[in-house]
Amino acid sequence: MRLLLFGVAVLFWLPGTINSQVRLGDIRLSDPFILADAQTNTYYMTGTGGQLWKSADLEWWTGPYDVVQHDPDSWMGEEPMIWAAEIHAYKGRYYFFATFTNRDVVIDTVRGNAIERRACHVLVSDHPEGPYVPFGEEEYLPAGMPTLDATLWIEEEVPYMLYCHEWLQNWNGTVEMVEMKADLSGTVGDAKVLFRAMDSPWSRERNQQGEEVPNKVTDGPWVFRTQTGKLGMLWTSWIHDVYTQGVAYSESGTLAGPWIQEQAPLTPPNFGHGMMFRTFSGELLMVLHSHREEEGRYIRHPRLFKVDDSGDKIGVVSFED
Repeated sequence: MRLLLFGVAVLFWLPGTINSQVRLGDIRLSDPFILADAQTNTYYMTGTGGQLWKSADLEWWTGPYDVVQHDPDSWMGEEPMIWAAEIHAYKGRYYFFATFTNRDVVIDTVRGNAIERRACHVLVSDHPEGPYVPFGEEEYLPAGMPTLDATLWIEEEVPYMLYCHEWLQNWNGTVEMVEMKADLSGTVGDAKVLFRAMDSPWSRERNQQGEEVPNKVTDGPWVFRTQTGKLGMLWTSWIHDVYTQGVAYSESGTLAGPWIQEQAPLTPPNFGHGMMFRTFSGELLMVLHSHREEEGRYIRHPRLFKVDDSGDKIGVVSFED
């Protein structure tokens, strides 16, 4: 299979096409996530918007399918925004990690910015194609804290949720971890901050005086181990107005860290929110989104990179349009 540039859709599929078979380049999507499910021998793709696509070869995709059945009487409200969805196979079931936003509820105001009710949550299904439904605690993380981009990592048979505390409230975004219940139905104990946006040597912005300062944004944590056993984490921030993919490595080899940031970004500019998966033939790929402008509109679309993880640090090998 040759690698393809596969486009993306931020929230909606193109008008008039429902559950169609399309090439990757005809799809638009931000924060892409691909589950290579060995049980069904199928690739499942989701992301912001929470819809599902499926493919047998990473080239032709069928979708989009509506797979989320949230509770409209919960804090999410009638029509929540859904960001950065992920699907994790765990102990015979499938878990839908996503960021839900109820724009009708304001939980805080910081420096003149109204902070909407936004939080990471988990739904469940017995099948990768859903439907994904509520099953656990109503709140996984504190209600007064805007959180986003949750992911799952298992360490010594204990599940953990990793997520970002949004910079709009703390003004220096974090990546944090919290233990989960064994069935992923809730969280246990207090969270731990792993690192902050301003720890990064490469993520930069300009303040109101025009001075270059550390950036405030943390997005899209994704944990992995290299073939040598080194524990790493993909995460994303900005270099001025360019979304940028970074990586950090744990000095202790555990989630607790300390996490040491690489001096330079992992990929070329204008890529971010990456995750990695192995194809059914064993090739390691990273999917992440880039952007282009079409008729004045900002369009996010996924890309696939080949990745080498044979050493202590991962490296991008190649990508094709």
